[in-house]
Amino acid sequence: MAQLEIKALHAGYKRVPVLHGISIQVQAKEILAVVGSNGAGKTTLLKTVSGLLVPFGGEILFDGKSIFGWQPHQIVEEGIVQVPEGRQLFGYMTVEQNLQVGSHIPNARSRRPETLKEVFDLFPVLAERRNQLARTLSGGEQQMLATARALMARPKMLMMDEPSWGLAPLLVKRLFETCREINQRGTTILLVEQHVQHALNLSHRAYVMERGTVVMEGESRILLQDPKLKEAYLGM
Repeated sequence: MAQLEIKALHAGYKRVPVLHGISIQVQAKEILAVVGSNGAGKTTLLKTVSGLLVPFGGEILFDGKSIFGWQPHQIVEEGIVQVPEGRQLFGYMTVEQNLQVGSHIPNARSRRPETLKEVFDLFPVLAERRNQLARTLSGGEQQMLATARALMARPKMLMMDEPSWGLAPLLVKRLFETCREINQRGTTILLVEQHVQHALNLSHRAYVMERGTVVMEGESRILLQDPKLKEAYLGM
């Protein structure tokens, strides 16, 4: 199903709280956007769901099962995979080697040739560059590789942290078109993005975060017309 439910989640770094009891639902096979300015807690949210941060309190349910406090590798095996902010590729490994790293869990490893073909169909430029070192790719190609590496784990839910970071507008448009295609193939997407208009144009629903709390939520097409959101985030 790939449905995520977060209830009254408190999380942060050591003793510094960042998330203050937020509740978010991601429905199966939708694109859900979480938007807001820097420091709103968006990345902290993804790190907590991924198991990179231990939550202080609340609930995290995936397909009705509690994954609260699980280790990152357990969460990946359950079907939630994150594309990190800044890509975090292995620069001195080739494109194909980076992709192989993404399919290390048993279920994905057994289907590696099939999945490799799928991601090369989705990102043809990566097929052309399969023997090239990751560090020599352009910024857009590196973001494609980071996304493809996550897809190699055959996730039920893909969590994307600021995928438009550092990319030219045309590359952002292409990347988001690919995200839509990934979703149409059946993968649920939780998108964290500072570029509010792009995120709302892509997603079905969205939450707006400020200072570790949710301040708005609803269908993306309706939020795009909200006067407060236009003024605060779109400069209108």
